[in-house]
Amino acid sequence: MNIEDLAGQRLMVGYDGTTLNDQLREYIREYRVGGLIFFARNLIEPKQIEQLCRDSQAYAKDQGLPPLLIAVDQEGGPVARLTPPYTQFAGNPGIKSEEDAKEYARVMAKELLEAGFNMNMAPVMDVVPPDFDSIMIGRAFEGGPDEVARLGGYVIQYLQEYGVLAVAKHFPGIGRTTLDSHLELPYSHAPRAQLEAEDLVPFREAVRKQASGVMFSHILYTDLDPDWPASISPAIVSLLREDMGYTGIIMTDDLDMGAVAKQFPIETVVEQFMRSGSDLALICHPGPNIKTAFNIIRKGLESDSTLLEMGRASVQRMLAVKQGIGLP
Repeated sequence: MNIEDLAGQRLMVGYDGTTLNDQLREYIREYRVGGLIFFARNLIEPKQIEQLCRDSQAYAKDQGLPPLLIAVDQEGGPVARLTPPYTQFAGNPGIKSEEDAKEYARVMAKELLEAGFNMNMAPVMDVVPPDFDSIMIGRAFEGGPDEVARLGGYVIQYLQEYGVLAVAKHFPGIGRTTLDSHLELPYSHAPRAQLEAEDLVPFREAVRKQASGVMFSHILYTDLDPDWPASISPAIVSLLREDMGYTGIIMTDDLDMGAVAKQFPIETVVEQFMRSGSDLALICHPGPNIKTAFNIIRKGLESDSTLLEMGRASVQRMLAVKQGIGLP
């Protein structure tokens, strides 16, 4: 791949619209994006969704790009971008057994693949402490670390057996936070030993089950990295990649969220994303940040041989994941 393609493949973006409009064409043609994420604003009814996904993939192919990752947040419960007639699930709290997880994954994968999606931003692998007013209540599996690991592991296993890429989130765990990172930057002062004994347990299972993606949180964990939120932290990327042996796609949460956007200029965020060793940056809202991120990544690849080597490795991981589900 040339530098422009290597840069764009590191981006997963959102857009405004319900068809392959000029904005979406620009993101694919000019910024060479590796992935798209669609939200309720993009999704009306099955035929329109299927057409949007099909047209997007065809346009990427026409532009000489690899197949797109096309993702959606379809956890069930309070986070479900696909509305009826798509099956509505209760979310993680409704999954109590391996049989529940398998049935969720079977129906979910069938509907997502028919619609044209190949990646689900699920399951949530966060552990909510007992009697704690967590931001993740209603989205997390019920029970302690081992139960979250067990049930979440089954969801990952069966989603991927049925052909949909699973993304475990939000590493290294946001169950013990109360502040919404969409708005502000939360801090976690949990010591590393506590994170190892509790929060990281489900993610170790996600690694074992070979989850295709792991999404990082926008939380600042003071005992792991006092300077950078997890999503752009070299230390926390290294924890997953080196210490835990993860070989799939590491991705940020949305870089438009207030947790990072209010703390740092986009230029700093993207530069730190590159140096962190993360693979895929999510920018979920249309606007100048997408062009800015593309240009910063491109310039970094051109000017820094270390960043170029890291970038090639990131894109190779993404291509390997795509090939794993049969995308050419």
